[in-house]
Amino acid sequence: MALGMVLALAGCADPHAYEPGVPAQYKRLPDRVELNSVPFFRGKAYQSGPFALASMLSVQGVQTTPGLLEKPLKLPGAEEKLDQSMANLAREYGFVVYPVDHQFPDLLAQVSAGYPVLLRFSEGSMWWKDQRYGVLVGFNQNKRTVLIYTGLGRLTVSFEAFTSDWDNAGNWAVLVQSPRQLPVPVDRERWLKAANDLAQAGQEQAAGEAVKTLNSAH
Repeated sequence: MALGMVLALAGCADPHAYEPGVPAQYKRLPDRVELNSVPFFRGKAYQSGPFALASMLSVQGVQTTPGLLEKPLKLPGAEEKLDQSMANLAREYGFVVYPVDHQFPDLLAQVSAGYPVLLRFSEGSMWWKDQRYGVLVGFNQNKRTVLIYTGLGRLTVSFEAFTSDWDNAGNWAVLVQSPRQLPVPVDRERWLKAANDLAQAGQEQAAGEAVKTLNSAH
């Protein structure tokens, strides 16, 4: 069951919203979704990484703040390894860190299922860009916009601008899931790999629950 309250207005998606060849399941997404229960933490330090991770952990029921995450993330000093350190820390809490497909519609599919997406994107001008972490919490297909919590505020950007900035930052995006929360859709091998990573982090029981959840669903 998806976490939190999901605001979704069902309807037929714009058939021209995506490039040809995208599976029909993505074209049947709701017109508009916003995950209202995801907490927002303001701050721009460390590329907003601790702030984005605090949102992901908090929505799973962990009582934390960005400041409490800085030391376990080895900040300052380990800014270049935030992708890895944030994933490792989430596993220490017993969560499955599941990489999302490098396809924009798959991000929207996860959000429409009620799952916020932790991601990295580039920001700045055409002359200078920096990378920042944020949480994708909504989209509007009619306006062709996405809603991201960036640490700097609630950022609403067009599909085209977001996919360009996400591409420029390497298409990195993950879910932070309870072992009993399967992504929608879920790739079996990727989930099992994520469960194995969880076991390697010392969370064997949680990893076993993740495998059991997958097997029960198939």
